Amino acid sequence: MGHPSGRTMSSAEQLRMVRVSRISSRSDLFPRLIAMQKLADAQGFAIFRVSGSGLPAKQRLVCELENWGPSNAGFGKAFTDAYGDILLDHIDKSLLPLSWAGGYDRAAPGRADFAPFMTRLQDGILPFSGLAFPVRLGAVGNGFILFTGDELDPSSDTIVELHGRCCHIMMDLLSLDERRTAAAEALSEREIACLQLAGDGRISEEIADKLGLSVHTVNAYLGSATIKLDSVNRIQAIAKAIRLGYIS
Repeated sequence: MGHPSGRTMSSAEQLRMVRVSRISSRSDLFPRLIAMQKLADAQGFAIFRVSGSGLPAKQRLVCELENWGPSNAGFGKAFTDAYGDILLDHIDKSLLPLSWAGGYDRAAPGRADFAPFMTRLQDGILPFSGLAFPVRLGAVGNGFILFTGDELDPSSDTIVELHGRCCHIMMDLLSLDERRTAAAEALSEREIACLQLAGDGRISEEIADKLGLSVHTVNAYLGSATIKLDSVNRIQAIAKAIRLGYIS
């Protein structure tokens, strides 16, 4: 991983530039995560969520988002193989950030005066150094946001600010999942059928003829589906339905 040089803004200034808003898809999280990555002088990020419930032995970490790229496709498995069990145990007991030094770095991220407020993992197991911020939201939505790179050296203030921002990211991700579930339960078969045909390029008259409905009824179904999917128009509703897997 290459190492970017220098900062042009303070941590707080860059964080405040990131607008926190209601997201409509996971892709909306990327600009915020990239901004946080820059604050940490990192070269990559990843979100791991705890999958499964009950005893830790039945749980595992699943990578939900990352920007390590195809050339580093093995990083996720390498990370969970190295630290997965430790992180699952940690999030049950503590919300302190974790850090580790990679095989080519001299020290783990974080200043010496901040060491009591972080958990140090075994160094030298992975080629890259990193920070892992735990977020615990209850029965679901728990996990870690990672920032990885070479010779990471964020300030104590930056670590605190990043941890707070990680909580917002995970809450938004959980909220997105909940809205998807609610929408799936709310959409009727007729609404889904109308959305599918509209997504195939059919106009209301053609949809009505295909389904044996009146044009008025078709428009009513498309309108209600648009509202349930929290969209501003039919086009956005179709795009969101495709993105959420309701239609193809």
